[in-house]
Amino acid sequence: MAESSPTILEVDDLRRHYGGVRAVDGASFTVQRGSITSLIGPNGAGKTTAFNLLTGFARPDTGRVVFEGSDVAGHRSDRVARRGMVRTFQLTRVLGKMRVIENVMLAAQQQPGERFVTAFLPTRWRSREEEIRHEAAAVLEQVGLSEKAEDYAATLSGGQRKLLELARALMARPRLLMLDEPMAGVNPTLGREILASLDRLRHETGLTVMFIEHDMDVVMDISDEVIVMGEGRVITQGTPDAVRSDQRVIDAYLSGGSGHE
Repeated sequence: MAESSPTILEVDDLRRHYGGVRAVDGASFTVQRGSITSLIGPNGAGKTTAFNLLTGFARPDTGRVVFEGSDVAGHRSDRVARRGMVRTFQLTRVLGKMRVIENVMLAAQQQPGERFVTAFLPTRWRSREEEIRHEAAAVLEQVGLSEKAEDYAATLSGGQRKLLELARALMARPRLLMLDEPMAGVNPTLGREILASLDRLRHETGLTVMFIEHDMDVVMDISDEVIVMGEGRVITQGTPDAVRSDQRVIDAYLSGGSGHE
């Protein structure tokens, strides 16, 4: 699958069992380049486990994860991220003793300190550092945290930490941005603004977004496609309108779920 393919991610027969629990049980789906695709399902459907398997934070027992034409199933999370699949988490992780803007700067590609030669080129190092700071400031503006740029990350509220993690993910210049419940703990108005920014970004830069979300109004409003999981399997995939009226989806939500999320 070449980079010009309309499909950026293809998941085939993905499985991960924990003892007798089938957390992800033969899941298969695709994500189209430049789309906003949501992954939904009742509690215990396997959504977060699937994200972990896709992004290298857990190893699948079997299955293929083809991203930009290469199978990355079982690759380390840092290798997957360098390829351009970058994720956020339900529980945020910030470096509390560093300033907000410094947290974002750490996620930049080609950090000045990454290359030995920069020790002998201080002028170039300073120039690159200034570029990174400027880019980080722009990202913070985008997610609504510019006023907190010089504050220590430890002082942020839960919702603000969520925004900081989103900013760090964007700073890594992802091709596919994976968001695990991005609206949780975020003011609804600000959350809508963030989603609008992501929608604008995908049109301007070709960014592809995949996200887990429980707010069905958000899912139906912004998604191009919706993937529905239940008991570790993909029940269906389609447009919001098609999924909304699918009896299998209705049954899955009415019956609930069990197992690992």
